[in-house]
Amino acid sequence: MIGARTTMVRTSIVLLLCLAPGVLCAQSAENDRPHDAHAGHAAQVDARQQSTPAPPGDHVHSPATTDLPSFIPTLTDADRQAAFPDLGGHPVSNPIRSFVLVERLEFQASEEGGDAGVNAMAWIGRDRSRLWVRADGSSDGGRTDEAQAHVLWGRQFARWWDLVAGIRQDFQPGGAQTWAAMGVQGLSPYWFEVELTGYVGANGRTQARLDLDYELLLTNRWILQPRVEVNLAGKSDPERQLGAGLTTTDLGLRLRYEWRRELAPYLGVMWRRKWQGTADLAEEAGESTGGPSFVTGLRVWW
Repeated sequence: MIGARTTMVRTSIVLLLCLAPGVLCAQSAENDRPHDAHAGHAAQVDARQQSTPAPPGDHVHSPATTDLPSFIPTLTDADRQAAFPDLGGHPVSNPIRSFVLVERLEFQASEEGGDAGVNAMAWIGRDRSRLWVRADGSSDGGRTDEAQAHVLWGRQFARWWDLVAGIRQDFQPGGAQTWAAMGVQGLSPYWFEVELTGYVGANGRTQARLDLDYELLLTNRWILQPRVEVNLAGKSDPERQLGAGLTTTDLGLRLRYEWRRELAPYLGVMWRRKWQGTADLAEEAGESTGGPSFVTGLRVWW
């Protein structure tokens, strides 16, 4: 019995000695293996970095470097110069331009009959300095009852605003009369077009005119245009049927359709009113002091 036990102990010791190296090797391999996918990826990157030498003079800023595809060319100094050229201080061009606008070429129908009227303006010059020409006129039954023209020199003094000065020549009513004119014109906040002009004539006569226009775009082609004109006089002028103070006001509302931007027919209504001494002179002459009229006309520019 003792011999049999001794034999079994010797056999167990031999088996343990044979299996021990395999177990130790397996445990060592398990300890050396990365514990997750990120660690495995980092090990691969480290191995790639060690196997790929960095170009001379370059500094590696990140653990991994990315090579550009072969179809993307290398950036050169010529490419940089083409992207950012030297303009060399090239001056901005400011040529002489011109513009002509016939704002209203219309026929007015009222209880007293039909009238024809025209309002036009033109300018020529550069961005900041221009020569302006304005013309207004109306006729009643083929007879010209009002006609005047302005020649003004304009200079821009603020964004959207010009200071103008020149002369105004009246042809009708009464005899010809010349006025010195000075005023401002431009685009006010909320897109109102403004013309405010004062006049000084012979014998100390003075006048002033205010024009306000606004264009309301209903669509890209339909435009509704309200308009206000106010005239004042410092002294009475019975020859031209003008009284001192507020002389006349015109309120208009015109709806135009732009077939082209340069050509637009319109329809509308206008209220003209004479005030104070001008109304008294009209009543003494047996004329109307004002009323509504329907208008149709054409707006053209080039």
